[in-house]
Amino acid sequence: MAVRLEKRRRLLGEGAEAYPVGVPVTDTIGAVRARFGDLEPDQRTAVTVSLAGRVVHQRITGKLVFAALQSGEGERLQVMLSLAEVGQESLERWKDLVDLGDLVQTAGEVIASRRGELSVLVSSWAIASKALRPLPNLHAELSEETRVRARYLDLIVREQARETVRARATVVASLRATFAEHDFLELETPMLQVQPGGATARPFITHSNAFDTDLYLRIAPELYLKRAAVGGLERIFEINRNFRNEGADSTHSPEFAMLEAYQAYSDYNGIADLTQELVQKAALAVAGSTVVTWADGTQYDLGGEWARIGMYESLSEAVGEEITPATPLGRLEQLAAEAEIELEHPLRGKWVEELWEHHVKPGLTAPTFVRDFPVDTSPLVRDHRSRRGVVEKWDLYVRGFELATGYSELTDPVIQRERFLEQARLAAGGDPEAMRVDEDFLRALEHGMPPTGGMGMGIDRLLMALTGLGIRETILFPLVK
Repeated sequence: MAVRLEKRRRLLGEGAEAYPVGVPVTDTIGAVRARFGDLEPDQRTAVTVSLAGRVVHQRITGKLVFAALQSGEGERLQVMLSLAEVGQESLERWKDLVDLGDLVQTAGEVIASRRGELSVLVSSWAIASKALRPLPNLHAELSEETRVRARYLDLIVREQARETVRARATVVASLRATFAEHDFLELETPMLQVQPGGATARPFITHSNAFDTDLYLRIAPELYLKRAAVGGLERIFEINRNFRNEGADSTHSPEFAMLEAYQAYSDYNGIADLTQELVQKAALAVAGSTVVTWADGTQYDLGGEWARIGMYESLSEAVGEEITPATPLGRLEQLAAEAEIELEHPLRGKWVEELWEHHVKPGLTAPTFVRDFPVDTSPLVRDHRSRRGVVEKWDLYVRGFELATGYSELTDPVIQRERFLEQARLAAGGDPEAMRVDEDFLRALEHGMPPTGGMGMGIDRLLMALTGLGIRETILFPLVK
């Protein structure tokens, strides 16, 4: 760094710019490669271009300098500085001032070298940004710690990192396009909330000086989107950030991107159909097929109609006896003890879900909708239309983890109030994730909300399903300890 700082000082001392406000650029590296990629060895074009890139390799001889410039897209192009073309002073200045990692602008004729390498024969050049720190070894693998803590280096060095960013942008564009095909409106709802709601999760707390009150970073947009549904917006979705003050692991991040959507006069069946279409079209947009190839080379099939299984039915089959909403808590506790599941919770449904996750979830490989959850663990979902003790909810499992969840939404304000009160009792008993009574939301619901199907899906997890990467790879700048 001391050597590079001295070069910066010399540049400034010469009246040159180490960090100019701009440099003249007429072409991109990718455009030059696309246009002139078929040149024969030693061929000249008489076409002059001006382009910029990061120096990622250079070889210096007495009268020649060969350097590879890399674009932000990762494409590379050779530039050649010759004594005959740029003169002694310009050639020596490059040798003296340019380091690996510097961003430079070069202008010159597009040619092919004697070996057939597409190149720019430089006639003039300028530093676009002087790098004070050296690049990492481009021939060695970056550690995972470096990749997530210094993502800018990861993007410079590793094509997979750049591909993941492009894939994420493609996925989000595909989701929006699919919603547009179905006449959905994209909304934006508050991330700072007076009280958190829409999920069972522990919130982050902050303070507003202007209002002199504590506020919460939202854990879900659900209750505000439902307010919009009450107002008559019948097909709506939002893609934005959620925050949950909980653990972080290979599938969880305290800050994550979430998609939620609501469709009036639909239910959990219709919203499941829409979710399958959203995921499959995203796969087509990214991979050109519903069979995606993960980073480790594994292929995963997202095509066809996805299986839909019942939670109680699949659990009953796994444990060899019938489990129903009426199964006594004592028996569920016995089954949990036999499976060495450690749990302390007053809700019977929580025990059912833990048993299901132990016995059934590990065997799910193909995309699967798991349906009809216990009523006491789903306070925002309507009761099943024909079965007591369960609600019309599904979780979508893809690649072995939960990707999305969908409801036939609870629109009865009387029952919703009862559910909120039950959650409040759990909170009073020490449950930090229990919901609170949201009087403003109940007031909205009391004006009448149409029958609605709703769904939520993690954007980061969707990228995981399509790429096979962990959540820290799919988030551009993940929070790390």
